[in-house]
Amino acid sequence: MDTTKSSQPSLRTAPIFAVLIAGAFVAFLNQTVINVALPQIMNSFQISAATANWLSTIFMLTNGIVIPITAFLMQRFTTRQLFLFSMGIFSVGTFICAIAPSFSVILVGRVVQAIGAGILFPLITNVIFTIFPLERRGFAMGIFGVALNFAPAIGPTWAGWIIETYSWHVMFYIIAPIALIDFFIAIFLVKNVTETSRPKLDVLGVILSTIGFGGILYGFTTGGTKGWSDPEVITLFIVGGISLILFVWRQLTVGHPILEFRIFKYKMFTLTTIINVIVTMAMFSGMILMPIYMQNIHGFSPLEAGFMLLPGGVVMGIMSPITGKLFDKYGARWLAIVGLAITILTTYALTRLHTDTSFSYVIWVYTIRMFGISLLMMPIFTAGLNDLGLSLNKYGTAMVNTLRMVAGAVGMAFFVSIMTNNGKSHVETIMSQNQISPTDKIHMALAIKQGTVMGIDDAFMIATYLTIAAFILAFFIKKRKPGREQEEPIRRKVIKKVPQAQ
Repeated sequence: MDTTKSSQPSLRTAPIFAVLIAGAFVAFLNQTVINVALPQIMNSFQISAATANWLSTIFMLTNGIVIPITAFLMQRFTTRQLFLFSMGIFSVGTFICAIAPSFSVILVGRVVQAIGAGILFPLITNVIFTIFPLERRGFAMGIFGVALNFAPAIGPTWAGWIIETYSWHVMFYIIAPIALIDFFIAIFLVKNVTETSRPKLDVLGVILSTIGFGGILYGFTTGGTKGWSDPEVITLFIVGGISLILFVWRQLTVGHPILEFRIFKYKMFTLTTIINVIVTMAMFSGMILMPIYMQNIHGFSPLEAGFMLLPGGVVMGIMSPITGKLFDKYGARWLAIVGLAITILTTYALTRLHTDTSFSYVIWVYTIRMFGISLLMMPIFTAGLNDLGLSLNKYGTAMVNTLRMVAGAVGMAFFVSIMTNNGKSHVETIMSQNQISPTDKIHMALAIKQGTVMGIDDAFMIATYLTIAAFILAFFIKKRKPGREQEEPIRRKVIKKVPQAQ
């Protein structure tokens, strides 16, 4: 058993932390560049947009399968083993994407990448909560937030420039060596900071989790394009839903659950997780709808659209360590309230978009919106995990990341569906009111643009309502003063109750 303790004075936290943050930055950068590359990849392999979109879908599905079992992996393997594995396999997957001669090969590369990336976020969060004392975790999570937010900010702009100047292959040829360098540095600097044991893997739980989360994620992804009444989508939801119900029942009866659902007994963890899920959905509304608005309505290139998103991401990156310091001093409640108030106002401002809305209006509103989100994302995440205490942190991390993955998929599909369906309805209304003939191409194009913008406005209005719900919940967050870790032995109770279950 690895008995290394976070309180050991000889443990050098800075080098470990730096290597982990570098790995996170590369992984998060990789996640945001693929969408910009899709048009060129479609041309390279002569495939449709629906087929190319599998490069994003398969990554999300693989994450949804891997993340729930990270709590088991963190019990079974050391920090060093897991980080080297995740960065090593991520590097291999990136090289596969770089040299891919066909679509099937790059698809395999994305799966391999996702296996490594899916382990990273829960692992790094668990390490932060192990090596940093309670009163410094906010700042440490804020530094982690720099990688989490700054990489996606520069990703689309950087990828747009690479693709317009060179080729989508070059994008992966740049990411892969950086990941590999971080892997080799980690061999010398990353130490084991957590305790390990030898829990038995609940194989049936893994199967139910895979079918359940995979089915739900794929169902929402497919439903956004095929429609919610499509037989395939309905089947995915039924199979996925039943599997998830059986999975939850299984986790409540086995001695070594993959996801520990009993952690929802902690009120602050439950509250902050609900807020986290809502805010994640609302955040994805901007991330998916704004590029559509900028490119389809204003006719900007992916590079120009990326520049619109850049200031917001830079603001989030700058604010992350500042927000972390504020969290350590004041707690999550008022940061969440102020952040959500700003998010409500700016999201509502995005319901007023028109076909001729100025670029300056869009960029200022979007940037201020991201500032508001930067005030609350890491604080509520950290506050929730603080409520669990160190012994249950790995279960909380796995749970929150799994739910955020589902929330992201739901958010993207949900808001695109609102935009599409309401947009069609608005186009029909415009055609009827102005007596536009379908053969009148000029006026039809204008009607479609206007209807699409109105659909986007409707989607942002729903996002506003969601944010208001999170705002109300934020008033119930309580500040937990730094002190002794909570040690309610949920795990020991489960094992004692069901000693033979597996």
